[in-house]
Amino acid sequence: MVLAVVLVLCLSCLLLLSLWKQSSGKEKLLPGPTPLPILGNTLQLDVNDISKSLSNLSEAYGPVFTVYFGMKPTVVLYGYEAVKETLIGEEFSGRGSLPLPERISKGHGILFSNERRWKETWCFSLMTLWNFGMEKRSIEDRVQEEARCLVEELKTNGG
Repeated sequence: MVLAVVLVLCLSCLLLLSLWKQSSGKEKLLPGPTPLPILGNTLQLDVNDISKSLSNLSEAYGPVFTVYFGMKPTVVLYGYEAVKETLIGEEFSGRGSLPLPERISKGHGILFSNERRWKETWCFSLMTLWNFGMEKRSIEDRVQEEARCLVEELKTNGG
């Protein structure tokens, strides 16, 4: 009897804590359906036809809205225009972080760097290549001359 009361009390506390945690950061998020504690909006989405479920939600809340998968809020961009407008902006122009490559390269290089450092490295690389003759007519002439010499050498040796 006492064990049942303690169990119900613990479950009630967990439920209240879950409700409080979900509602505490909600004012910063985009509009969306009200999530259930712990489950989120998973019961409101049809797993067999999730596209139709998201379409219905976009009609109610607009092309950009928040859905909870469990206790994790997820921002949904529904439709071509919403995705295009988001990807064109500066806020989403960076890359996601990849922990292992970042640890190895320490954020340097062109492949795994991000935002400002990537721009600086890209500009430096481009200027260096231009200084070595890239995009100049002289380097193209040299490459073509070397290619002709290679073709002639291949012809003299029988292919």
